[in-house]
Order: sequence, then C-alpha cells, then structure tokens
Amino acid sequence: MAERDEELIGDMARAGIDPEVTRAALAFDAVLQRWRRRVRTRELGHRALSELGLPLDLAQLDVMIAIHAPANEFGDDPAEETMVSTVAQRLNIDPSRASRIVSDLIARGFAERAASQADARRTIVALTPSGLAIVEAVRRYKFLLLGGFLSDWTVEERETLLPLLERFSHWSETGATADEADLENRIGRLRDDLAQKLAAL
Repeated sequence: MAERDEELIGDMARAGIDPEVTRAALAFDAVLQRWRRRVRTRELGHRALSELGLPLDLAQLDVMIAIHAPANEFGDDPAEETMVSTVAQRLNIDPSRASRIVSDLIARGFAERAASQADARRTIVALTPSGLAIVEAVRRYKFLLLGGFLSDWTVEERETLLPLLERFSHWSETGATADEADLENRIGRLRDDLAQKLAAL
C-alpha cells in the first residue's frame, strides 16, 4: 500500500505538486474518509434521538431543524419566512420529499402551516411548541458534546481551526483552485492516459 502512495507522490511531483504537499494531502484525506464514514452513519444524530427518547427519524429531525433555521447554520434573516421550498433548499433535497416529511410532522403535531404575513396567498411552515422543544433539546445535546470536546482546546487552537475549516468547506463546495486552466489541462491528460490504459487491457 505504501508503494502505491509513493507512486502517486511521484505522479503528483511530475504534475508540479510538491511531494510534501501530496503527503499532507494523503494524511488529510485519510482523516476525512474516516470522518465521512462516521458522518454518513449519522452516529451523533442517532445518539441524540436515542438518548433523548425522541420518536423521530433523522430525516424528520433534519426538516425540523431546517424549519427552525438556526442562524449558525442557515444565516440570520429574521424577515425570511419558511416554506416547504425553503426547507428543500436549505437541506438540498427534492421539494416533493420535503413536502412529504413536513406533512408527516404536521400530522404528528410537531409542525404547522400558517398564512404568510408578507403574502396571504403563500403558506409557510413553523414548528409547534412540541417541535420547538425537541429541536432546542437536540441542539443543547449536540453542543454539550461539542462544547465539552472543544473545552480541552486552547483559544489559539480553536481560532486556528475554524478559518481553516471554513476555507476547506468553501473549496469542497466550489472546487476552485488558483489556476483553473492548468488544472483542466492536467485533468484532460489524466483522462487521456486512463482511456489509453483501459483500451490496452
């Protein structure tokens, strides 16, 4: 396995990427892949639902949080009203799926529909007192855990991590690099090389 990494490091060096940068990228990728697998199983969310004794699944909880729209996740716009389409956009899910989950939450008494104050023809969704109590409890649960973890960090460590995470998050959303044209050329050569190798097999 290490030999494969060394081959990759050599390939990247020939593409103009410093070997030490590639080694750092390999280590970074390993951490991210372990994190991704844990995030995909939604361990924290399952723990919250189980330990708080909530009769919900994670999709329903996600929609309730999107309706609540915490400012740290979705921005702070007190004038913005939440419609089903807003929920779908916030969670990046299909509007029909958002509509089904919202309807289920309404049937269970965790959400409700109301007329928009800005446009009476428009229907908005909001949490009921029960729904709000659940979302607030889940958020307190999450920040008890996260706050406990970060309490062991120094101020400098916390102040260093956040901007780097934001920088990485921006890159992961846009894929932007300093030299897009050069990257396109390298990817084109990689695609051509792969096609030749596959054709030769």
